[in-house]
Amino acid sequence: MKNLEGLKLGVALCGSFCTFKKAVVMIEKLVELGVDVYPMMSFNAYNISTRFGEKEHFINVIEALTGKKIIHTIVDAEPVGPKHMVDAMLIAPCTGNTLSKIAHSMVDTPVTLAAKSLLRNGKPLIIAISTNDGLGMNLQNIGSVISNQSIFFVPFGQDDAVNKPYSLISDLALVPETVSLALEYKQLQPLLLTQ
Repeated sequence: MKNLEGLKLGVALCGSFCTFKKAVVMIEKLVELGVDVYPMMSFNAYNISTRFGEKEHFINVIEALTGKKIIHTIVDAEPVGPKHMVDAMLIAPCTGNTLSKIAHSMVDTPVTLAAKSLLRNGKPLIIAISTNDGLGMNLQNIGSVISNQSIFFVPFGQDDAVNKPYSLISDLALVPETVSLALEYKQLQPLLLTQ
């Protein structure tokens, strides 16, 4: 794995709230590896508290880990691409909603605006999918974006094939290795994980 020290990485969380605790552990690991994390959140991720935790808790923990305020508005996200603030961007978790917007070039959230600006500049965009509809209607969106040579996926699989047969989730433990290869415009393999 390539050394990630000094990498400026945008790390965006979208509203798959059940994965936030694992996402915080992932951010902590990236910081330990010397990654300069620029935290971002979608509107829902930043503004909604759920049974999985209070929004203030996650905001405070992420800002303390990274030493930066979370980018959570369109205005704050706008300079990410034009000012080359980051070398690459990771969306973890990336919901089916955000994936659909990326696939259809919709830029109505801070995360999708930042993602579009990275793609416009030909920089790597890494997606850690977390959706209950990955093998349903969102499968076409996975197929659409996976063909983009600047988009890479954190390997994923079904999280509960019996009770949630359409649900997909990435293994966040594979983020460092996925990011490392994405910087060389290579996809970590195997892409599809078995249970």
